[in-house]
Amino acid sequence: MRRTLSIALVSTTALDGDSAHTIHLRELARALARPATGEEHQVTVYGRREDPAARGRTRLAPGAALVLLEAGPAAPLSDDELLGHVRDLADALRRRWAGAARPDVVHAHGWIAGLVACTVAHEMDIPFVQSYEGLAAGERRLGREVHPARMRLETAVGRGADTVLAAHTGEANALARMGVPRPKISVRPLGVDGEQFTPAGPAMPRGDRPRLVVVARDLTDGGVATAIQALVHAPEAELAIAGGPAREDLENDPVVHRLTIMAKELHVADRVIFLGRLPRRSLPKLLRTARMTLCLSPYQPAPMVAVESMACGVPVLATAVGANADSVLDGITGMHVPAGRPVVVGRAIRRLLAEETTLNGWAIAAADRAHSRYSWTRIANETLRAYDKLLPVPEVEPAAEETEDELLTALAS
Repeated sequence: MRRTLSIALVSTTALDGDSAHTIHLRELARALARPATGEEHQVTVYGRREDPAARGRTRLAPGAALVLLEAGPAAPLSDDELLGHVRDLADALRRRWAGAARPDVVHAHGWIAGLVACTVAHEMDIPFVQSYEGLAAGERRLGREVHPARMRLETAVGRGADTVLAAHTGEANALARMGVPRPKISVRPLGVDGEQFTPAGPAMPRGDRPRLVVVARDLTDGGVATAIQALVHAPEAELAIAGGPAREDLENDPVVHRLTIMAKELHVADRVIFLGRLPRRSLPKLLRTARMTLCLSPYQPAPMVAVESMACGVPVLATAVGANADSVLDGITGMHVPAGRPVVVGRAIRRLLAEETTLNGWAIAAADRAHSRYSWTRIANETLRAYDKLLPVPEVEPAAEETEDELLTALAS
């Protein structure tokens, strides 16, 4: 029987908003506190205060709470700015963990959180687990600026961890190439909310055309442009694009303007719908209108879109990169397609739209895989097993010695 644990999840944000990082930490904390096995654990998520009016402690679920630490100004900070407050965050954790709040295991999320937590956990002889949720190499491939020392520090944190939990196989391989020992690395993917993302439920309106859906954090990552270009070769379909600025700001956004010009030049503008950034509660309603979801980013796709689409019973056409390479089973829950090849993608879409039986089979398999493999309950139990491997085996209390009379009675019966 697994013991009751005190678990510390360490971040450097206040868990505001609907980013993949925020959703992952909230849902993981809730699932760890009350896993399906009936056990109850105490889970504390440690973040950094980013709003002077925010409460210092917030209940996330029974057994799970968010505690905000004071370090630097109470405002969102960039990575470069956060690095100047690593010592303050570490000192705040030391004070918290010096007494009754000492955890049994520490699990950091993000490379700066790893820098903060690794030192304190080692000083206090607490098992330390690291998750990255994105590496410097992937950010650079997208053309984003990263701190010059980030890759070196990511490697140092991984080597200092007792266990590293990668979000997908590609990340695990990248960590090994960086120098993190392979035996330390195992894969624990992001989960999906199986109550919110389901095949049945309310859906947005749509017309008679079969709808393709793209959900992108960044409209410039290459996947959106490929989807628009692919529409030329799937003349019966329409494309709904969620992401980028808020809906009211679409007309003034330069990226949306450039993509709109592209659609006009390709004569597909009448079949392209820009929805802007959707509130999270609206995403299942959009996905349920899709015949297929397109996840075509060449480098670092949004990590949750494919699984959330599958949970809604929507097959996924995806580039085999990042988490998509693991979650989308080629020819079973969707199809792997090459990055930056709109002709290939478009012809695949056209062929599949004519194969109703194939798409219906993929839809059933997609929902089954998402709700079984990626349920938060399963992810939490796999994470708990990773923690258990680092903890000392609890001593078993010796059974009470039987008296001589009890032994004689047992032998005579």
